[in-house]
Amino acid sequence: MRPYEGVRILDCTHVLAGPFTAYQLAVLGADVIKVEDPNEPDQSREGGADHALNKMRMGTSYLTQGSNKRSIALDLKTPGGRDALKRLVADWADVLVENYRPGAFKAMGLGYEDLARIKPKLIYASMTAFGQDGPRGTQTAYDHAIQATSGITAVTGTQASGPVKVGAPVIDYATGTMGAFAISAALYQTLRTGQGQYIDMAMFDVALVLQSSHITDYFHSGNVHKRAGNKMRFPESSMHEAADGLVQLAASNGRQHRRFYTAIDEPAEAARTAYDERYARYDEKEAMIGAKLKQKTAQEWEDYLQAKHVPATRVRGLAEALQDPQIGHRAVLHRHQHAPGVEKALTVPLAAFKFAHDGPSIERPPPRLGEHTDEVLASVGYSAAEIAALRKAGAAA
Repeated sequence: MRPYEGVRILDCTHVLAGPFTAYQLAVLGADVIKVEDPNEPDQSREGGADHALNKMRMGTSYLTQGSNKRSIALDLKTPGGRDALKRLVADWADVLVENYRPGAFKAMGLGYEDLARIKPKLIYASMTAFGQDGPRGTQTAYDHAIQATSGITAVTGTQASGPVKVGAPVIDYATGTMGAFAISAALYQTLRTGQGQYIDMAMFDVALVLQSSHITDYFHSGNVHKRAGNKMRFPESSMHEAADGLVQLAASNGRQHRRFYTAIDEPAEAARTAYDERYARYDEKEAMIGAKLKQKTAQEWEDYLQAKHVPATRVRGLAEALQDPQIGHRAVLHRHQHAPGVEKALTVPLAAFKFAHDGPSIERPPPRLGEHTDEVLASVGYSAAEIAALRKAGAAA
């Protein structure tokens, strides 16, 4: 039995952070129903490099986190759509998660207070840019805007480059991960207390938490971290050029300091492990390391230093990194042989951890928009005639 088997989740989210939250619970056994507007479905369905898939509303941005979900199409701006969602809450759901602008669901009579009256034990999670209230509560944003607002962009890059956005949508996926954790905590709390819970998630808060050590340092010492690119606080933990590419060193503590300098035949430097000594003479040590590393290829240095228990790796692009045999060994990815509308096998991320038993798994490919509308509505008592009437009224699809 996987951890969330028997847990039922209404996933009223779009783009990346919200759907990723529900996806992480789905691969651990939760029954997740993705609720989308038939007129304006999840915009991630049109995201990705395969424009043919985008036109079919099965883009790779959606496929990434659509597995193990069922899809229903309800127009919540219509009375029939809202009534259907309320019936699903009353008769089926344990959790509802939404990531629309603050107040949008409340304005439709679908806020936490409205739905908690229907089901007091409901866990209701709202995910927004800045939270439900406060000076920025009405503002909206995406990953890259939150990076800019939170200080992450300003500290990324070099003095010459100026501020640089992080290359991957890290705030979205970190918010999704934090959202899954918050819902998990609420589920455990409800199990113990019998009470429901409202969760107010903000991408801005997550971006701050991702900078935790920088924040503590700033408030304690006034230190503002500057853009340093690949230059870390110690040269033996920075990036350097090898004969044919780049090597990322990561000798960050005293033991690794000794091992690194011993490995490159610098015994005097290896002995200088006192705190002040490690900070001293940065430029001198950087130049010496740079000259040494240019004597071998990046792969030779990775193999050699790893054999000496010194953290070091050749810098790889994503295409090469995905060929690493460690990925297959860890079962990080799942391969769908068939998915609706996708003409070839589809590979998606599964989970970033393993269980000894009954862990993350995928049984169902990402669904088409509204693929399970009839099945889901029938399960909460709608007749075929009632479902047809909803479709005729434009409330469902």
